[in-house]
Amino acid sequence: MNKVPNAAAVTSAVPSLSEPLECTVRSASALSAAPFLPAQSAGDTSEAAAARAAMVARLEESGELRPGPVREALLALPRQVLMPQAYVRRSAPDETPSRWDLLDWSRPADRDELLERLHSGDSVAIQHDGEPVLGRTAGPRRGGVMTAMSSTMGLTADLLQLLDLRPGQRVLDVGTGAGVTAAVACCVCGGAGVVTLDIDRHVTAAARERLFALGYQPTVATGDGTTGWPAAASYDRIFVSFAVRRVPTALVEQLAPGGRVLMTLGTSSPSWPGLAVIDRRPDGTVEAELRAVEFGHRAGAGFDRLFLSASFRDTITTADGPTQRTRIAPPAETARGMWLALDALHPGLVRHFGAEELTIGAPECGSWMRVRAAGNRRWDVTTCGPRDIWAEIQDAAARWREAGEPAAYRLHLDTDGVQRATSANGALTWHLPHAPGDSR
Repeated sequence: MNKVPNAAAVTSAVPSLSEPLECTVRSASALSAAPFLPAQSAGDTSEAAAARAAMVARLEESGELRPGPVREALLALPRQVLMPQAYVRRSAPDETPSRWDLLDWSRPADRDELLERLHSGDSVAIQHDGEPVLGRTAGPRRGGVMTAMSSTMGLTADLLQLLDLRPGQRVLDVGTGAGVTAAVACCVCGGAGVVTLDIDRHVTAAARERLFALGYQPTVATGDGTTGWPAAASYDRIFVSFAVRRVPTALVEQLAPGGRVLMTLGTSSPSWPGLAVIDRRPDGTVEAELRAVEFGHRAGAGFDRLFLSASFRDTITTADGPTQRTRIAPPAETARGMWLALDALHPGLVRHFGAEELTIGAPECGSWMRVRAAGNRRWDVTTCGPRDIWAEIQDAAARWREAGEPAAYRLHLDTDGVQRATSANGALTWHLPHAPGDSR
């Protein structure tokens, strides 16, 4: 984890804590420049403010955060109020059963580690096995899975900036989690028009209490995020913080003219996500784009994901198999439009990003492939199993090049429910999965 610097090192970037932060509605001329800051600094400390400033500085240095209202919101929001408890993993990644500790801000012995965790920029686990989030006892947990997370800050900051939040907008935040996105939306837009929605009633109960503690009073609702929240529609901005297989049409229908929806589109593989950017024009027409991105949100409820087990990872990085030498270079990792197309055209592949060379497995059938540089612009390609993954990559790469090497695809949301991704020249296209129960 990144270490939190001494508070004195970042004093100039930290809001004054000598008085409570005012939550005021400013004049129209000031709204575009100043956010609706948290109502008070209760529960905040100089150490927490310094940790926030350091986190914001790292995000700025990496290029994930720019000057503007999102930056000001992240700098002002006391994350320990939104997440006064968080889990840290004590077991190794492949150790079973897993071991966790629930840290608690109210315990002085936990504060330093909790501050470090909350401001590291990494995702933060906030719920274990669907438990009630309020009223928990801190301490160790064994086994089970984490069922609610706060996303990585780089991803959150980047998407919130792309969302282009503005004062007075009506915002639907789908997938409440710790309430960070809802808090930023309240901070920038004002809480009256913000709705945050989550399928888990324990998550929404905690978010409601903690957002209210900051002086924000958005509508906090429990329900299926893919159906949206029609009671408060329509919305100027919709933000979905979990991956879906296809665009939920209900969310598009709840989008106001001039509005925008952002969501991660994914498959059974976690390796190559796409970002759907959907805009409703002032005339009511919808334009949508699927962008190949490096990182995306985690899968939502009921979304089964493939993964490479420890034993399978060991096999595909060390085992022998049929090997061919080739002058064909493997596609660059940065050719994300190609990898996104591969995931759609030849599904079920998972990349082992921890390996030194290109290493991909197909967990469902046990096939795998490994590419190693052999010098003099040659590569050794080792394959095993019923699928020829190298041939599948070459097929996707050829079709991607014919399509003009796109980094993004037009997303068609047809009136009959069919959803397609298509390159600009039409040379490369694929269908997104049908909705459950759809016989087409």
